[in-house]
Amino acid sequence: MLKHRAVPRTFVLFTALVVAIATCPAARGDAALPSQHPSGGGPAASAAGTPGLEALAWLRGCWLGSVNRREFLEQWSPPRGGMMVGFSHTVVAPDGRNAFKAENAPIDPNKAKTQDFEYLRLEQRPDGVYYVAVPSGSKEVSFKLTEVSEDSGAKIFTFTNAVDEFPQRLVYRRGKEGWLYAQVAGKPGGTEHDVIYPMQHVDCLSDALLKE
Repeated sequence: MLKHRAVPRTFVLFTALVVAIATCPAARGDAALPSQHPSGGGPAASAAGTPGLEALAWLRGCWLGSVNRREFLEQWSPPRGGMMVGFSHTVVAPDGRNAFKAENAPIDPNKAKTQDFEYLRLEQRPDGVYYVAVPSGSKEVSFKLTEVSEDSGAKIFTFTNAVDEFPQRLVYRRGKEGWLYAQVAGKPGGTEHDVIYPMQHVDCLSDALLKE
């Protein structure tokens, strides 16, 4: 997930996400906040080597999250032929209204506007597993799985790309009770910036939460 690559928009969204995580009971204690940087050497335990694609099979299915006026969805296929194929899609509510938080109201896709989308794949290569993203209107970018670690019961998968300033790291944190925290991080202009997308595992047809 490489959304909001322009730094000013990213930083604004990041601030909103931190507020959302701080006020979400299920997220507190699992979220990878910027001061923690789960990929930066803080985990209690770290794998000696990186595993194969099967270690990411838990991602299959749909993951849905929303913050302020934005709703983001990721969907992944199960591992097949050395690859998992996926996409992400972000929509925004119109006219400054939060169409996704109306009390007792289902999400109406006809009232939302697409902000961006990405084609994704996780693929097994001879030298390891790679996360490959093709953001809307941008070139393909690859990130290698370089670390798998654990922290407070959460499994953390870190993918890195040293070529670009932002993002340089993608961190997928498998939290408790069906939570996923996708962190996009880098140093544009030498200053650390990151964004966290909190999502929950849902049924792909009904958006109902799935019990883990």
